[in-house]
Amino acid sequence: MGRMSRLTVASVVLTLGSIGLLASPASAAAKVTVRNTQGTAAIDPTHMTRLTLSGSDFQSIKNGHGGIYVLFGAIRGTWKPSQGGKTGENYFTVPDSESKNNSGFAKFVAFPGSDTASSANGGEISDDGEWSTSINVPGARFKTLDRNGKATTIDCREMTCGVITIGAHGVASTKNETFTEVAIDDLSASPSTATGTPTADPDAEEEPVPSGRPTLTIDRASARTGRIVAFGATGLQPGAQVNATFADGLAAAGPLTVNSAGEVAGLIELPATVTTGTYELRLVGKGTMPSTRFAVTAPTETSGLTGRAREAGPMPSAFATAGFLALLGAVGFGVIRWRRSTQDA
Repeated sequence: MGRMSRLTVASVVLTLGSIGLLASPASAAAKVTVRNTQGTAAIDPTHMTRLTLSGSDFQSIKNGHGGIYVLFGAIRGTWKPSQGGKTGENYFTVPDSESKNNSGFAKFVAFPGSDTASSANGGEISDDGEWSTSINVPGARFKTLDRNGKATTIDCREMTCGVITIGAHGVASTKNETFTEVAIDDLSASPSTATGTPTADPDAEEEPVPSGRPTLTIDRASARTGRIVAFGATGLQPGAQVNATFADGLAAAGPLTVNSAGEVAGLIELPATVTTGTYELRLVGKGTMPSTRFAVTAPTETSGLTGRAREAGPMPSAFATAGFLALLGAVGFGVIRWRRSTQDA
């Protein structure tokens, strides 16, 4: 074989090798598997649904700063932060605290060995890109904040909703940006009802009221005019329906269903028209209902963000209400604004 022929063969071999490298399987795209307590990827339209999530093929950065936020919300257009998507404009998420002990509407999953791992409430991404956590979804309708910080209502029956993952602490992460759509289905019917088995006697004795005096707590740090504020109560009658009323009816939330542990949680929008001062939030329902008084202050550009968040960049609105108390198993959710013309029941 002549020198030219040998060079030609070598060139072909190198070319084929390059093609082989280019044609080798690319790294798999990140994926999130979603299941409710009934094993389907669906949420109830009116009651809280707890979703169990598992992620695979995510980018895991050893000792990297941050990780991923796991959120629930709606998207439209080009929503990914790495492509210019903005919270409150291209994606809308259920508000929750940045605190580790938040109400479970949003989770932070940390990189292994991250300097922020101590604040993670959704576990850690394994070296091979896997993680698992759970998230609470308040229903098909929820209040959130738009790009201007104003409260807006999202209806998942009119918008595309699902589980959203993005880079945490203001760090865009193309590989870790995912959206997993969920269906909306009536999950309130128990399996026994679905199969025709007789349900429990509605006149049967109710569960006992949890021990301890009913208490109501509110996220005081976020109590600013025009803002959405989280609240929670304990020591209530399981299964009871309650409403929350602010300043004798200037705003309200509900009806909310107390869970089996006697706890309930929700969000309420403080009217932008109220002046600064001290106001009362109280629950309305059967039996002894708790109340609490707290100060409402004027809004600021940085309200609802921690110092770390301001340094790292804009945070998603799901973490815009800082300092929320730890509440477990809250069920039922709704936010409405109302004017009272009659005396409270």
